[in-house]
Amino acid sequence: MTLPNRSVMGSMHTGLEDRFWHADELGAFYAERAKGGVGLIVTGGIAPTRDGDLLPFGGRMATPLAVLHHRRVTDAVHEAGGRIAMQILHAGRYGVTPFKSAPGSEPSPIHPFKHMRMTESSIRRTIRAYGRAARLARKAGYDAVEIMGGEGYLINQFLCPHTNDRTDRWGGSTANRQRFLVEVIDEIRRQVPREFPVILRQSVADFVKDGQTFDEIALMARRAERHGVDAINTDIGWHEAKVPTIVTSVPRGAFVKFTERLRDEVSIPLIASNRINTPEYAEEILTTRQVDAVSMARPMLADPYFMAKAAEDRSDEINTCIGCNQACLDHAFVGKKVSCLV
Repeated sequence: MTLPNRSVMGSMHTGLEDRFWHADELGAFYAERAKGGVGLIVTGGIAPTRDGDLLPFGGRMATPLAVLHHRRVTDAVHEAGGRIAMQILHAGRYGVTPFKSAPGSEPSPIHPFKHMRMTESSIRRTIRAYGRAARLARKAGYDAVEIMGGEGYLINQFLCPHTNDRTDRWGGSTANRQRFLVEVIDEIRRQVPREFPVILRQSVADFVKDGQTFDEIALMARRAERHGVDAINTDIGWHEAKVPTIVTSVPRGAFVKFTERLRDEVSIPLIASNRINTPEYAEEILTTRQVDAVSMARPMLADPYFMAKAAEDRSDEINTCIGCNQACLDHAFVGKKVSCLV
């Protein structure tokens, strides 16, 4: 897949992913960003299974019917000249549903429902479901898939001692904790052609007690590349972390240095994210730092023509995201459609 530039509209939940009757509205939303010139759009997280839903009856890619609904989204983006990847997200213990499952025993500190501890058979079933979701995403017209492996969701819960207290082959040692993600990548690669791009959204700093060490993160990145991941879109922090990562007070590009640390570990493209909200700063990162692309989610919500205005030297006309989160993340966390105050 060749992109027209090095910008990515990062994944964010819009409140339109979860109901099929919103497919045309979601397609129009993304198509507007495609017209605005962004290189690649990544959808909000789509679950591979019911126990992976982020919200009750959330968006899921598991049936031929889902393919039909998603085709309306991808067709709209392609007609606008854009490219779009579907993010596969299993929420794990972060799901706001009574059906959720997770690898460890500790409940989520930020959601009320208790999860079911995953068994060997449910782990195997979930791995197969990731592969199925990728295969169906390709059938629905997506140009790539992104595996959500950060922000404290299921894969991150397997990777991190903070949430993985298992004593079987899926927990304990670094190799065991990484086994789930490795097998997910292998299963996806088994079900889609090698030329179909697979991106990994990888946490490069968990910011929670008993989080992954950098050596573990680097090892996982190297293993991901060997097993067929085509790019790593870096991620910072968990939803329960006490370190702020996206609010106004966080300096622009504060976490790019974490992405750069992976440059000596892998040869595949690295995508930096978090608090990159102006074209000038994005260009500075691309020209002076060791990353290959920049991901901006909320800035593309604030102004769908962010990239077009930047390309036409009209950056002073951009409606700049200020990181307030009041109409985007605050709405997403309570199941409302997102908007923007600026």
